[in-house]
Amino acid sequence: MAIHITPVENKSDLEAFIRYPFKLYADQPRWVPPLIFERRQFLNRSKNPFFEHGEAQYFLARRDGQIVGRISAQIDENFNQFQSNNWGLFGFFDSEDDREVAQLLLDTAANWLSQKGRDRIVGPMDFTMNDEAGFLVEGFERAPTILTNWTMPYYPALLESAGYAKAMDLFMWELYISAFESVHPAIKQAAEEVESKHQITVRPMRKRDMQNEVERFLDVYNTAWATNNDEPRWGFVPLTDSEVRHYAKLLKPLLDENWAWIAEKDGETVGAALTLPDYNQVLSHLNGHILPLGWLKFLRYRRRINQVRVFALGVKPQYQHTGIAAKFYVEHFHSAARTPQSGGEMGWILETNEPMNRAMEGMGAKIVRRYRLFEKQLDQS
Repeated sequence: MAIHITPVENKSDLEAFIRYPFKLYADQPRWVPPLIFERRQFLNRSKNPFFEHGEAQYFLARRDGQIVGRISAQIDENFNQFQSNNWGLFGFFDSEDDREVAQLLLDTAANWLSQKGRDRIVGPMDFTMNDEAGFLVEGFERAPTILTNWTMPYYPALLESAGYAKAMDLFMWELYISAFESVHPAIKQAAEEVESKHQITVRPMRKRDMQNEVERFLDVYNTAWATNNDEPRWGFVPLTDSEVRHYAKLLKPLLDENWAWIAEKDGETVGAALTLPDYNQVLSHLNGHILPLGWLKFLRYRRRINQVRVFALGVKPQYQHTGIAAKFYVEHFHSAARTPQSGGEMGWILETNEPMNRAMEGMGAKIVRRYRLFEKQLDQS
């Protein structure tokens, strides 16, 4: 049967785009269904602030009238400006294990980007590296933690068969309270000296002021993650004011004072760490729906969350020598000792981020999952 690729043009198409993974992953116990209403809002051009500086086109693949794949092609002008490149991006890739389907989807996305003057296609990113990114290449036996995904094991081979090459790997590190004795003594000493030597205080985020706290965190995020050795960090794009407010609203219900910290010096926020309880352990029981009985399941399974994910941890560049990061690391162990969450995953961390990866080794952590992004040069003839 012939395969047809068509753009998403109406609400019915968009609903099919959102629901296709529920069919594809139906027999995969480690895939965690997203909330359908959240996906509708995320993909809505009038509600997601990504579209204030980006554009995207969604595509569906059909065979004999049945959907067999999907993909997005997107351009982020803020990303291109910050990174000084001319990339196009792809995301939301899902497909049957069929090279023809994958090739046609990828070709369609690449052609759309090429027609708009892009010289390279990179992905998957949904829509940017601030969202879910990468195909899983190691760690398929593990369920994904919050804000990460579980993807089909055959995806990397499909990309390679279509002429795509590795662009970057992302590491997820695992760390539990039992590893505290393995923490390098230099990390513990640096943590002890943060306040006495540098007059920097580290405190929990305040839930009563959580909106402002999250905005403080995101201010650090834009500063701390932007560059590496004075060069733009691979894949990074700063959040706009609209995106900061948007993410603050999304993250606020997930925050736990036990797992979020602010570092301050003379009233300035100089570092922040945000770790989230692994709500994927709840979402895995909801099958994409809160109503009619999802709320009861949500409340029941929320009490059973036993791990966390370090969403982001960063320090403004001028304070990175003061041991704030070490203090954050040690605080994680203290929280694990007094909460039901005895540990979890750290990341993702770029494979090229040597300081962070060495710090994880120094903490006694180990890499348990690896994601890969792919790229291909586009024909501009």
